[in-house]
Amino acid sequence: MEDKKFRVEADLLGELNVPVNAYYGVQTQRGINNYQISNAKMSDYPDYVIAMAYVKLAAVEANHEVGLINDEITNAIAQACKEIIDGKWHEDFPVDMVQGGAGTSVNMNANEVIANRALEIMGHKRGEYQYCSPNDHVNCAQSTNDAYPTAIRLAVVRMNKGLVASLTDLVKAFRKKAEEFKDNIKMGRTQLQDAVPMTSGQEFAAFANNLEEELANLEYNVGMLREINMGGTAIGTGLNAVPGYAKKCTERLSALTGEPLVLAKDLVEATPDTGDYVSYSGALKRLAVKLSKICNDLRLMASGPRCGLHEINLPPMAPGSSIMPGKVNPVIPEVTNQVCFKVIGNDTTINMAAEAGQLQLNVMEPIITECLFESIEWLRKVMNTLREKCIEGITVNAAHNMNTVKNSIGIVTALNPYIGYKNSTKVAKESLETGKSVYDIVLEKGLLTKEQLDSMLDPKKMLNAHNL
Repeated sequence: MEDKKFRVEADLLGELNVPVNAYYGVQTQRGINNYQISNAKMSDYPDYVIAMAYVKLAAVEANHEVGLINDEITNAIAQACKEIIDGKWHEDFPVDMVQGGAGTSVNMNANEVIANRALEIMGHKRGEYQYCSPNDHVNCAQSTNDAYPTAIRLAVVRMNKGLVASLTDLVKAFRKKAEEFKDNIKMGRTQLQDAVPMTSGQEFAAFANNLEEELANLEYNVGMLREINMGGTAIGTGLNAVPGYAKKCTERLSALTGEPLVLAKDLVEATPDTGDYVSYSGALKRLAVKLSKICNDLRLMASGPRCGLHEINLPPMAPGSSIMPGKVNPVIPEVTNQVCFKVIGNDTTINMAAEAGQLQLNVMEPIITECLFESIEWLRKVMNTLREKCIEGITVNAAHNMNTVKNSIGIVTALNPYIGYKNSTKVAKESLETGKSVYDIVLEKGLLTKEQLDSMLDPKKMLNAHNL
């Protein structure tokens, strides 16, 4: 008895049952069967699916222009691609992000979904590939080795926009707090020791400026990913692609996506090259390192409330202990730290995968892709969480911070130009040993008058000593 839940499709290795309602086909099914590795599927990244559809749309339009595919098939494939770009059929991209085969399962997944949907549009049944073939039509003049990396690059370019938007919002949140805290005087610290006075506003402005630098760095590095190798086919020699196809396909893809994509000058070099992924991952790592350092500072400044620095208050997000009543932990900076660690680890994986390329292809691109996508998405989400659930609700403990400034030995640094380093050192040492304030010791020793001291030790005057 015929099983109506499945249709039978065949490839080089033989026949397989494919769910009758699936738009994907036999090679996608093999990918499903072979790779149950991660919890991440291609469909988990809509920009990835959309990027593949854009690549196939540009290819069919270029192939039609050079006379390789007729009007009917071109129109059907184009409609199928546009439907995917509009968000349809994404559930039919179920292959695992981590796989062997240098991305062949991903490329064939796209080819099969588009071919089967095109068959429906033309009035045929799914699987009737004699009318529209995944290989001969959808994959015409292509190889996985040019279509797949082009889609990865386009997907990263698209995903980077969301990352940049989240980073921009986070910078604005820090800047808003800088303005709010501009008059709150506190002690700056170096090597966890008292240094000289500053304001919390200066501190938060520094956080904002530090992260804002990464906007330009991300844009610079994502720019390198706009160079593609469409038309190189298997190893960059352009076998099975007619003259002029590579240029036309690149132009079509640029026009369709609105991205200024350029064709690589040397397709043989570009096909195995993963250096641009390494550079962009390095930008993600640099952002993660900075973000994690800032969260370390936030956790330290919020330590206490009685036995720590207690300079700022983070919004309470959850009870902090199952045994210690009243304890509230800095859970949002903590989770941000952990995401940053993951991004740093992903960068190491990407570096190793890029180095593992051999001859005319790097077969490790799937793990590079998974790590890049994961890093982008995790960073984007955690920056939104950090902004919404932490930064926007931070308050300062102004009175406590002012008292630490008044009682700090660190303010003796301001007296160096007036009483000399040697005298300043003696004053600091005596203050540390006796508990007396710097102010009182200087007066007792007659090193300065009260009027001079009041002027020199005014913290507000020390905040911008060089009028920068």
